Amino acid sequence: MKDMYEVLVIGAGPAGSIAAKIAAENGLDVLLIEKRQEIGDPVRCAEGVNKEYLKKHVEIDKSWICADLKGSCIYSPDGTKIEMAEEIAGGEVGYVLERKVFDRALAEQAAKAGAEVRVKTRATGLIIEDDFVKGARLMHLGKEYDVRARIVIGADGVESKVGRWAGIDTSLKPIDIETCVQYLIAGADINQEYCEFYIGSETAPGGYIWIFPKGEGKANVGIGILGSKMGKFKPRPVDYLNSFIEKRFPDASIVEMVFGGVPVSGSIEKTSVNGLMLVGDAARQSDPITGGGILNAMNAGKMAGEAAYEAISAGDVSLGKLEEVYEKRWRETLGHDIDMSLIVKNCFINLTDDNLNSLAHSLKDVKFERMSLLDLLQALFKANKKLLWDLRVLFKDVAKEVVKSKM
Repeated sequence: MKDMYEVLVIGAGPAGSIAAKIAAENGLDVLLIEKRQEIGDPVRCAEGVNKEYLKKHVEIDKSWICADLKGSCIYSPDGTKIEMAEEIAGGEVGYVLERKVFDRALAEQAAKAGAEVRVKTRATGLIIEDDFVKGARLMHLGKEYDVRARIVIGADGVESKVGRWAGIDTSLKPIDIETCVQYLIAGADINQEYCEFYIGSETAPGGYIWIFPKGEGKANVGIGILGSKMGKFKPRPVDYLNSFIEKRFPDASIVEMVFGGVPVSGSIEKTSVNGLMLVGDAARQSDPITGGGILNAMNAGKMAGEAAYEAISAGDVSLGKLEEVYEKRWRETLGHDIDMSLIVKNCFINLTDDNLNSLAHSLKDVKFERMSLLDLLQALFKANKKLLWDLRVLFKDVAKEVVKSKM
């Protein structure tokens, strides 16, 4: 390992690998590190992703794909079923990936672009001089290294240590995080063309249970529960999930289990300091409604890789420059979508089961295949204005954007 690079990327998930790839494609000398010995393992998400958005970033390889979905089915507390076509079902519906293969493929693409990739390498601290991040202290196979870089990109996940070391508050309150448990089950009778979501206080208070098919009788079945809905004397997420599995898939076998946390807080206060940027979950760039973050992470990684090239080429890696070439850009695009999703999340989070059933019943005659997701929310709002009054700001915002586009 050299002691100097232009870009050091900490974390080889989708955000980190894309950032490293883009920076390397622009001719920068890049080091991408991952603390685990295997990139993509363990899997910490349901592995669903929208097809068209994914194609904007990479050429699809069939070896990544476990299932090709037609859409999703949402079940309200009383069992009312809402079926949505893939096109409007959100950023997590389309393909179900094999993340262990997919994440490694992204890291391989970064390597092919010229980045140096090191696994089993973790950051233990940052090198900070004259208020600028100048690199990081790394541990690799028992040896310590001081590695300097013009820019450090932190892609190290929830409650990022890299961010904390740089002086960014990356801590999360219980209301800002979903505690998740997921099983990979086998030997189950599962519809391989649709993912399923189950909501309600008896099922997953402040969250939902998901089923993402993975072919040949397999599926990811998981639960996310908002931290503020948990307590010392309340059932744990795994208890809710076990109860669901017993009823829905009594004969299935659990062949894998993962635990994790997902930020659903909306945008973090800042994602840049002198010489450093945060991307992906480290920057809280996941969707506040679903907790999904693959596409957002890839989008942010691309912007961070491009920003690193622009800043280094200009000879200016200061906070002011990084705000201009990264922070401002992601907040105006990706950040705007996250902010809108947060409004929806905060509106729905305290609805009762009766409220959720009422919303589901109001959609029974809606033709979803011809609607956008915003159209769906608008239809819900029109039929349930008292319940969803806080959503009115969404449609005002859209109206402003339409007027701007016509000017």
